[in-house]
Amino acid sequence: MFTSLGLFGAIPCPQGNGCTLLNCIFSHDNKPAPAEARNSRITSSGDDGPPSKRAKVENTQLLGSPIPSHSLKESSLEMGRHSSESVIPKRSQNTQSTSSAQETSQPTSSHGPPKPSGNEPAKRTNTTSAGSSSQLPPRKAPKETLNPRMLPHAPATHGSRTTILQKLHSAMTALNEKLRKDKNGSNRCFVLTPDELITMALDEEEKFARDSPSIYGNVIRLRIVRVTKMGTDEWAKEVMSHLNARYYKINPVQKPRTIPRPINTGLTPAEEIAVVSQLVTPVTGLEEHGYVTKQPTDADVETAKRGVDESKGWEKCDRCGQRFQVFPGRREDGTLASGGHCDYHPGRPVYPQRKKTDHVTGPSQPYFPCCSEALGTSTGCTKANTHVFKVSETKRLASTLQFKTTPSQPGKGPLEPVSIDCEMGYTTLGLELIRLTAVSWPKGCDLLDVLVRPMGEVLDLNTRFSGVTPQHYASASPYGTPVPSINAPSADEKKTTNPPLQLVQSPAEARDLLLKLLQPETPLIGHAIDNDLNACRIIHPTIIDTVLLYPHPKGLPIRISLKALVQRHLGRDIQVGDNGHDSKEDSIATGDLVRVKVGEKWKELKKKGQKIEDGRLVCPAGEVSTITSSWTTVQKRKSNS
Repeated sequence: MFTSLGLFGAIPCPQGNGCTLLNCIFSHDNKPAPAEARNSRITSSGDDGPPSKRAKVENTQLLGSPIPSHSLKESSLEMGRHSSESVIPKRSQNTQSTSSAQETSQPTSSHGPPKPSGNEPAKRTNTTSAGSSSQLPPRKAPKETLNPRMLPHAPATHGSRTTILQKLHSAMTALNEKLRKDKNGSNRCFVLTPDELITMALDEEEKFARDSPSIYGNVIRLRIVRVTKMGTDEWAKEVMSHLNARYYKINPVQKPRTIPRPINTGLTPAEEIAVVSQLVTPVTGLEEHGYVTKQPTDADVETAKRGVDESKGWEKCDRCGQRFQVFPGRREDGTLASGGHCDYHPGRPVYPQRKKTDHVTGPSQPYFPCCSEALGTSTGCTKANTHVFKVSETKRLASTLQFKTTPSQPGKGPLEPVSIDCEMGYTTLGLELIRLTAVSWPKGCDLLDVLVRPMGEVLDLNTRFSGVTPQHYASASPYGTPVPSINAPSADEKKTTNPPLQLVQSPAEARDLLLKLLQPETPLIGHAIDNDLNACRIIHPTIIDTVLLYPHPKGLPIRISLKALVQRHLGRDIQVGDNGHDSKEDSIATGDLVRVKVGEKWKELKKKGQKIEDGRLVCPAGEVSTITSSWTTVQKRKSNS
């Protein structure tokens, strides 16, 4: 027999007490009562309604146990109750109370729980799934099957998607059952019903199919492996995010922005400049980490050019590691590079810290923070139009533009320290300079901020990190163009609009503009400044690198990112949003990090009894600091030579 839909539940059974069906589709609301109770029934209307159905003890004993009345679905009972009001005449209050008493006096079976009395409401079954709070609406998961949802452009055949979906659902079901048996009661609210599990699996499979169609197979399989290795706590977080996004429409909790901490060195700007000379770091011996201290010879440059010609343009992709061929000046068909699209991970892999239980559970695998996939198991979560490459060899960098040492400018006298930041983009000649920003230190006033036209054809502006877009070049004006006088914008306009940048025609022109701001003894400040100097092809003897001021515990070549340093020491958030980095913001933040170190250094010098007089550090006996004097002597020798 088919399951009844309850459509006739409000109609009294025509057979009455003579009905022999165990599960009748008609109504038998009147419960059987003992004979003495039926004989003593008193009604005010004289209509006793349809006769009650007798209990069939023999049949219920054959089934094992009677079906208790309160175990029926509440929705069916309510539908029958409301519908019966229009069909069956209402009884008086006495009849209802008498009926309740009769139902209470019925003997209960030993096979089931006692039936509720008429004056006590039946226990309401919890129709909401586990995990719903009393303050949130009940979840209503749709009735779906493990059948992949239709997509305009499916990344795989229906059979393949079905097989993958079933495996994903099996892994989720195992975790859900593990969470159900977990002794930690705080996570049991995240136990899902079968329908919710199916919906969650369908949602995840559809997301991967839509967002990553080209690498759908790899990504979804890695997801299944990760779900299989999850613990109950991690699974509970996944379920919470799914429930909040699908059922409750709750946005994920965003991390509150940090409150910037004021920088108080206890010194005036002129005194800070006097102390900052103590933070100059010699880079001699750091050539293996990218710092260039000597100009390559002509023989080295010729060797590099010969090697490039013999390689016939074959390079290694800086993103995915694939070999491809680059065509400077474009090929006959207009192509700049071979190899097609580039699939890569934009973030660097993260290596989890070791735990004491690694010898039992195994060490945690390194993963990419951009997509949380394990290292070495995914081709990439991001697609680019072309492959790109980066040149790190000094003599090959000099083969496209020779390095230049900071010249002496006696007529200008001492110059204030300068904080710089450069943005680079990928071209057919490697990673080239496309934006140069310089601000004064310690005040942070604008000195130079220009776009740079690279020497090679652009492959990728690297907007994710450089922040430079084609629109910047389209709206830029030639360098030196007078800026039209415009009324001062309001505070809101300053926050939402930035004036267009000016464009210089080559990295060599940008370098000459920067060298006008420097003397050989002028402190040049930057974060990982070796990259900036190599992009500008500058050799500067007096540098202050925040990578060296705030070294990584493991030392070079590992470096702490500027974003992490600024957040930790300045309480400031930079490089946020999807618009990439801002070289002006980064250069100011780098200078502020140096100011923090200046304050710490001044405390050390004061303990030694040193003072600042006429912009110079002086020892207690009145002699100039040996570090400052020796540094000045070195600079004079270099300038004379």
